Amino acid sequence: MRTYKFELFTTTIEKNIREGIFKPGQKLPSVRQIKEKYQLSSSTVQLGYEHLIFSGVVESIPKSGYYVCNKVSNAEHSIIKHKPVVRDAIFSNHLALTTSLRMGRKISEFNVAAPGDLVIPQKLLLRTMQQVIREQGVGLLRYYPASGLYSLKENIIKQAVHSQTIISPDELLVTDGALQALYIALSATCNSGDVIALESPCVFSVLEVIRVLKLKVIEVPVDPVLGFDVDFFNKACGKNTIKAVVVTPNFHNPTGTVLSDEQKKMLLNIAQRHHIAVIENDIYGDLYFHGQRPSTIKSFDDSGLVLTYSSYAKTMAPGIRLGWLSSGQFMERAEQIRFSLGSSVSPLYQETVNRLIEGSSYDRHVRSFRMQLAKNAHFATNLLLTHFPENTYVAAPSGGYNLWIKMPNTIDMNFFYQQCEKIGVRFTPGYTFSFSSAFDPYFRLVFADTFSPKRIEAIRQLGQRLR
Repeated sequence: MRTYKFELFTTTIEKNIREGIFKPGQKLPSVRQIKEKYQLSSSTVQLGYEHLIFSGVVESIPKSGYYVCNKVSNAEHSIIKHKPVVRDAIFSNHLALTTSLRMGRKISEFNVAAPGDLVIPQKLLLRTMQQVIREQGVGLLRYYPASGLYSLKENIIKQAVHSQTIISPDELLVTDGALQALYIALSATCNSGDVIALESPCVFSVLEVIRVLKLKVIEVPVDPVLGFDVDFFNKACGKNTIKAVVVTPNFHNPTGTVLSDEQKKMLLNIAQRHHIAVIENDIYGDLYFHGQRPSTIKSFDDSGLVLTYSSYAKTMAPGIRLGWLSSGQFMERAEQIRFSLGSSVSPLYQETVNRLIEGSSYDRHVRSFRMQLAKNAHFATNLLLTHFPENTYVAAPSGGYNLWIKMPNTIDMNFFYQQCEKIGVRFTPGYTFSFSSAFDPYFRLVFADTFSPKRIEAIRQLGQRLR
């Protein structure tokens, strides 16, 4: 039978509980104490405590620690045994590094690509939801059209005009967020084993969708200044049969780059020449800092090869699971896949977003949010350049909410992340952005939250330890 590292300490704790050495309600050793005693990693210790919680012998009290359950009996038969669940270790690790730990103010999180609690338009969203519930009542408990509320799609189409993008209602699907839209787009254009071109670096969630669909990948470099390497993509198309290309032309995550209209047209022309589907991620398109909203690749397309998707999770709140996919000539297959994933997106979310974007509320919020993000980007850049070692490189974005940072060659990245853990600060490591190790010296910082004194001090302290 397979054994797990955490059993080094969990078996001892279970034994002490059964024998009455550890009493009900007694506080158990901290993660740090267990880590030091048994020479384990923090994640292994936390996994062990999760095992004990699932076994019904331990409970976790937020901001306090782990305790013996008050309801535990000394009789061995009262301890519920669960079979260990096999997990992909790399997936679990990367998922933890890109999502919130929900540890409140104990950790300064700069790794979650979502607006922070203090910049979410809480009152606007909750007030609008309450109005919708009062007016729609029991109707919100029924199925909505599988492809989405028609009036919502009409308003999404009107919004798209801001980027000179013309979308037909017959090709538009409302989705449960952007990631589902990507899944549908890839499934509609590719089969298992097909080759796709993918921007590199690329966010972990996109890499996982590709892995699940068992697609083969050619990674196209994204320069922190010039953006997606169109020439590299052109050469790759000449040597390989590529079915689709996944690209974020506006405020790429994590580099923040924007492709010029000329680059977008060149990319589209190459795709049209080789009959390659262009899957365009435009979730950050509304979050430009200055000037006009950048155009989409779809705005130049007359072939139907471009599938553009976006979401309101990045511009309003991460819990608003509502996105959309303009599927072009692939609508028939995309609609079938969308239906197979569930009948409809939450009616409450659809009605709420519809009400916000049909009036001026959404536009007012986004204008304010853009201004805050621009200030945060400037502040975060200066903070890093002031306190981090010389030769730290920061890619300055013109929109979105990511900073892409390259550490000097003199910095050991294992030491860097050890110091992050000791101080209590989290960034997204560069190695989560590729199937290769090309971005090990990099990390991403998300500035879509307020910079509290504690968060500022965490970065300052980290910089001091690296000098």
